[in-house]
This record gives sequence, C-alpha cells and structure tokens, in this order.
Amino acid sequence: MVSWIKASIAQHGFWRHWIARLSLHTYQPVTHVRLGITANTSKDALWKPVAETLLLLRSLEQDTVLHPDIHDGLVQRKILVDLPARVKDETAFLESSDVVLSLGGDGTLLGTARMVGERNIPILGVNYGRLGFLANVEAADLPDAIGKLNAGQYDIENRLVLDMHIHSGQDVITHRALNDCSLQRSGDPGLLSLDVFVDGCLLNTYWGDGIILSTPTGSTAYSLALGGPIMAPGCGGILITPVAPHTLTVRPMVLPEHVRIEVRISADNPDCSITADGQANLYGHQNIRVCVSKAGTGIQLLQLHGSDYFTTLRSKLMWGARKLKGA
Repeated sequence: MVSWIKASIAQHGFWRHWIARLSLHTYQPVTHVRLGITANTSKDALWKPVAETLLLLRSLEQDTVLHPDIHDGLVQRKILVDLPARVKDETAFLESSDVVLSLGGDGTLLGTARMVGERNIPILGVNYGRLGFLANVEAADLPDAIGKLNAGQYDIENRLVLDMHIHSGQDVITHRALNDCSLQRSGDPGLLSLDVFVDGCLLNTYWGDGIILSTPTGSTAYSLALGGPIMAPGCGGILITPVAPHTLTVRPMVLPEHVRIEVRISADNPDCSITADGQANLYGHQNIRVCVSKAGTGIQLLQLHGSDYFTTLRSKLMWGARKLKGA
C-alpha cells in the first residue's frame, strides 16, 4: 500500500487522469463546501480508494475533514502525509462537515445515516461496493461530482426515516432506520405469530417467518426481494411486506406515513431477530412490543444534477437491458 502511494505521488498517474476529467467541464463556483470523509474502515480494500479520494481533493484544494477512524487508519498504515488536522471525536467531525462523503456501498451509506442521525447534514454516497443504489455516484465520476457540488448543481432530498422502539419488560431500545425494520424468526424452525396493529386497530396476525417494515427508500432493498412493490422516494408511506407467510392471501400493504404501527410478539414464539437497517437485536421467549412510526427528522441525500432516481432505478435493476450476446 505504501509503495503504491509513493509511486502514485511520484508519477501523478491518476492525478493526470482525474484532472483531465475535470478539464472537460467548466463549473462556476457558488460555494466551497467542507467535505467530511467517512468509509467502512473494517474493509482493507477501501483504504486505497480513500487515499485516491484524498489526493484528488487535495489537488482541487477542497476543504476536507476526516472521520477520526479514517485519520487514525491512514496514520497507522503510513498512508499519505500532511493530513488535515485530526478532529477530537465523531461529534466534532459532524459539526465540521457541510456534506458527508460516504465512500463504500449502500451498507456504508446506511451506517453514515445512523451516524448523522437527526442532524441536517446532507450525505453524498460514492459507490465502491456492488450495487450502489443509494451510493449512486460511481468512483470514476467523482471529479465531475465534486465540480457540481461546489457549483451548487445539486438538490437535497429529504428521505423518510422510521423510529423503532422495542419494549421488553422495563427496557426500551430505540433505533432509526432509513431502509427498513425487520422482525424475523432466528434459528428456530417454528413459525412466528405477529399481531400487527395500526393506530390501535388490529390489521392482521401474520404467521410465517416475519415481516419487513420499509420506507420508500428501503422498498428497493429486502422488501423488493420478497416481492414487495417499489415506492418512489417522494410518495411517502410505510410498506409492510410479509416474509414467507403461511397464508397465501397475505400480501404486501402500503400504509400512510403518519400511522403508528405496533407489533406484539408473545412469549410462546420462537426466538425473534429484530433489526433496523441490519443492526440486530435478538429476543427469545418473552413478551415484546415493537412500535414503528415516522421519525420527526429524515435523512438528507444529495442528488447531483444530471442524475435522478428513475435513471438509477433503470440502470441498477437493468430494466430493458438486452440479453447478453451468446447467453
């Protein structure tokens, strides 16, 4: 890694490539934002893209602040020199960022959304993962994205977020979810019995492997794989999608975004895994209430001009793609 960085600095290979990309476009700066840089530091493969991104931003004289974990990881690995000053902690990092640049895939962006929480800080996802539905800026397009960002050529989409409160005895655990909340059996082959109430009225008792409660943003994630519908981000609503229901007439259902959903799980059920955007809590053989509703604040995703939700939808899901030659 160190030798790669030294070679890159000496030869300026990818610098020339990226600066050439920038020369193809002329941007009139409106404001120079301060970018907070974060990534999934548990993946070794991401340190090279992090280094490349920082070198690019340095060449553009872009004001940046590094998440403490990123700063410490670069120092420990002896990658790059003259890093921005280390901020004290995550709170200081967020307070210093105008926009958070999330380097990774959709999972990394969901983690960034959890970190941002209720703060009104826009997130721009750069895809170094597989699908990149939420992180919809491809790494090769990052120079153009930075130009548009500083030129003010973007919109900010406020995405609906779910608040989930798990009541177990006297304990209450709270999570936020940009994508979805799920309640599913864990390990035990028996069926879950979930009583679901909407604003105090019984909707249904779901027998099966569980249910997924999704936002419009999350409708293209786990729920879609279960046969749920796609909801455009601006339409509002909370989607209930059953997981392997025992009754064939049970289908996904879209509810208004302002309702309060309560799921009751009795103690005679199998162990149940309750997650918010993949963050799991395991419960077994106890009475549990899970209350889900629209959060008071959403998550701001930055949408660059020239890209839009439907283009992303079509390209990532390969709608209308021709059959590969020879397939």
